[in-house]
Amino acid sequence: MDVRVWRGIRATVLVWLCTAACSRSSAGPQGDAASGAAVRAGANSASPAQGSGPGERSGTPAAAGEAAGVGARDSSSDALAEVRRAAADRIVAIGDLHGDVDATRRALRLAGVLDAADHWSGGTTVVVQTGDQLDRGDHEREILELLARLEDEAARAGGAMIVLNGNHEIMNALGDFRYVTEGGAHDFDGEVAGAVARADAAPELRGRAAAFAPGGPWARRLAQRHIVAIVGDTAFVHGGILPEHVPALGRLDQDVRALLRGELADPSATVAAIMDPEAPLWTREFSLAEAPGTCERLGRALQGLGVARLVVGHTVQKQGINAGCNERVWRIDVGLAAHYGGPTEVLEIRGASVSTLRSP
Repeated sequence: MDVRVWRGIRATVLVWLCTAACSRSSAGPQGDAASGAAVRAGANSASPAQGSGPGERSGTPAAAGEAAGVGARDSSSDALAEVRRAAADRIVAIGDLHGDVDATRRALRLAGVLDAADHWSGGTTVVVQTGDQLDRGDHEREILELLARLEDEAARAGGAMIVLNGNHEIMNALGDFRYVTEGGAHDFDGEVAGAVARADAAPELRGRAAAFAPGGPWARRLAQRHIVAIVGDTAFVHGGILPEHVPALGRLDQDVRALLRGELADPSATVAAIMDPEAPLWTREFSLAEAPGTCERLGRALQGLGVARLVVGHTVQKQGINAGCNERVWRIDVGLAAHYGGPTEVLEIRGASVSTLRSP
C-alpha cells in the first residue's frame, strides 16, 4: 500500500477517535471502543465511532436494506458461498484467545483436537475459533503459528480448523497497538518485507507495525481468513450479524481481505464499514441483556443467512458460555486468557444438540 494512502487512513481513524471520545462517556463492557483514553505513544489509533458503516440504522444503504426487509437468503447466498461449509458430525467453537498460548492449548485439548505434541488429533471435527488471537497477552505469534499448522493438519485428516478475524486483528492492521503487552511488543521484530515503513510507530512496535500493515507479511496471512463462517445451520462471527448486515456481508468479507492484502487504492469505505461500532466484529447486540426487539432482529438475521443459530465471541460472559433468544444465539467468550482469568470452556455442536464442554 502506498504510504500516502496509509496516512490518509490514519488521519481518518484519528478523526473517528476524537468523534468517539466526544460522543461517549465510556468504552463499553470490554473497553475496546474509543473513550478518550490516552493512546500508546507513537502508535496510530483506529477506534469505532458513529459513521457510515453497515451498523448505522438510518440514512444509509444498510438501513434502507433493513427497511425493505432482510431475510431472503437468495440475495446473499452466492456472496457467502466462500464461507459456507457443509454440516459436520461434530463442530467445536472456541472464543477469544488474546495472546495466551497456554489457554489456547487447554481449549484445544478440552475439545479433543490437540495431542500432547501439539498436533491435530480431532479427525473430522470442525473447529471454529471466532477471532481475537491478538493483544492482551505475550504469546500471539505462537498462537498464530499453532493455528496455522492445525489448519493444514486438520484438512489432511478430513476435518477443519477455521480461524476468523476479530476486531483486534483489524485494529493491529490499522496500527492501533493500545492493547499490545510489553512482552508481545517484540513478537514480530524484523518483519519488514513487503510492508509500509511505519516510522510513526514507537520504536519497540515498528516490527509489529510492518508485520500487520496492509500488505505486510502477517496482514497477508490474516487476509487468508474470513470474518464469518457458516457450517451447516450455524453461523460464526466475532461480534454479531445484524439483519442489516446480511445483504452486503459477503462483499464486506471480500473487501476486508483485500484491505489486509493492501490491494485497495482507497480503503476508507472498507475501514469505515468494518470499524463501525455496530459492524460484525464490534456489535454486542446479541451478547448483552436482551432488549425489546433483540430476538426478533436475531431471527431476521438468521433467516437471511439461512441458518438456525449464531455463535459469537467478543463480549466476556462471566457466567460462562450461555445462550439467548431460545438458544438461537450462543455466547462463547468466557475470558479464558490470563488477562481475564476466566475458565476453559468450548462449545460443542452435534447435529441439533448444542452443549458446553468445561474443564474439571
